[in-house]
Amino acid sequence: MTEGAVTILNTDGTKPIYVQIAEWIETEIMNGHFKSDDKVYSQYQLAEMYTINPATAAKGLNLLVDEHILYKKRGLGMFVTAKAKEMIMHKRKNQTLKQLVQDLVLEANRLQITEAELIEMIKEEKLEEGGQ
Repeated sequence: MTEGAVTILNTDGTKPIYVQIAEWIETEIMNGHFKSDDKVYSQYQLAEMYTINPATAAKGLNLLVDEHILYKKRGLGMFVTAKAKEMIMHKRKNQTLKQLVQDLVLEANRLQITEAELIEMIKEEKLEEGGQ
C-alpha cells in the first residue's frame, strides 16, 4: 500500500464523507497507486487516517464493492478488481463529467457566453493544465 498524500475531507455537508472516501480510493486507483488485485486500506486504517468513524469508512469501501471496483476476501480485506480503472473512467466520464458539462453550459447560457467563447475558454484551461 502507498502512503501518499491524504486528501482533506470536506465536512461542510455538501457531500457525504463516505462518498468522499470512495472517490479518494477511486482517484488512488486512477493514479496507479492501487493496481488490480492490490489490497486497499481497511476501514480502520481509513478511520485513523481521516479521524472518522470506522463505520463511515466501511460504508465508503462497501460502496466501491457494490460498484464492483473492489472485492472482498473474507478475513483478508478489500482488493481492487481487474477492471476497476476502466469502470471508474467510464463512471466519471458518463456521470461526473457529463454533469459538470451540463452545469457549465447552463451557467454559460445564463451569462450569455457564446459556444465559441466557451470552447475557447475550455481550450485555454486545458493548455494551462498541460493538456492537449
